[in-house]
Amino acid sequence: MASTQLIPTYTAPTRRDPSIRPTRETYHALQEAYDHFNGELFDDDLPNCIITLKRKNRSYGSFSGKRFISEDGRECDEIALNPARFQERSLVDTLGTLVHEMVHLWQHHHGKPGRGSYHNRQWASMMKQVGLYPSSTGAGGGQETGDKVSHYIVSGGRFIRAMDVLERRGFSIPWAEVPVIRPETAGTMEGTNSPTGAKSGIRVKYICPVCALNALSRHDAKISCLAHGVQMLPE
Repeated sequence: MASTQLIPTYTAPTRRDPSIRPTRETYHALQEAYDHFNGELFDDDLPNCIITLKRKNRSYGSFSGKRFISEDGRECDEIALNPARFQERSLVDTLGTLVHEMVHLWQHHHGKPGRGSYHNRQWASMMKQVGLYPSSTGAGGGQETGDKVSHYIVSGGRFIRAMDVLERRGFSIPWAEVPVIRPETAGTMEGTNSPTGAKSGIRVKYICPVCALNALSRHDAKISCLAHGVQMLPE
């Protein structure tokens, strides 16, 4: 009798879930927020730009004029947001950064930007008009102009009112980067045990977003820079 050859059964690979579109979902949300604030705060006077996600230490976001060009020669600007900061900040703070960079875009097209990264008085004035108060410390009393200037949200101002409208629509940024904790030393982290009962030994570098002062501590520490009155952020 002739032997029978067994033919392996072919198993199709697991198909992707077509209902999950992280790229489309994330960038659709960012474009929706841009369009909303463009209409509410800038009278729809800003051109569309490319919004990117770009990791950069000690940065929440940045603006670059004429950073992209199309095949037919059209130019557009870039607003970059740091996805590594999404988890540690509230939605209102993340979108405050978006509007902060939109003010830079407004000045690029309708004003006179400062040299290099300098935040000048015209920029500071427009920030106040949209409801974000410029401050080198991110709090009251900071310098309003300079190379490194953050902001704080004006209570009852135009930005927070526009933000309230967006949140009532149920707006969210659906995807955020998973925080990464890197071991810095072989020291012991107090109060945290591994599944085996041993100490984890993980410590994290914290950095002041204004002056770049840094310090090592446990992963859940709350550390402030006394010189600038702001919370230091994990690297």
